[in-house]
Amino acid sequence: MIAAIKKLLGFGPGVDFAELVKQGALILDVRTRGEYSSGHIRGSMNIPVEQLANNIGKLKDKDKAIITCCASGMRSASAKGILTSHGFTNVHNGGSWLNLRQKYDLY
Repeated sequence: MIAAIKKLLGFGPGVDFAELVKQGALILDVRTRGEYSSGHIRGSMNIPVEQLANNIGKLKDKDKAIITCCASGMRSASAKGILTSHGFTNVHNGGSWLNLRQKYDLY
């Protein structure tokens, strides 16, 4: 049951986020601007999830790896769905930005 929920939300084994970043992946933080300004992963882009569909044009390459993150993983899962519905092919839900930063040393 938990594995099914994780898969639905876009979490899963085998994704090495640090390696994706080394290869040029974009970290897309979908929290509010206020949340983002209180702390974020260096080099990440901030587009709040509720504004993502209207700002799809800011993400030019639909084949580039994108790692979505937020506070808990829920909004980043929604963002992953929005991106894939717009034709993005290499999107990964990174979950919590804090966990992503700490686990993969992305400061």
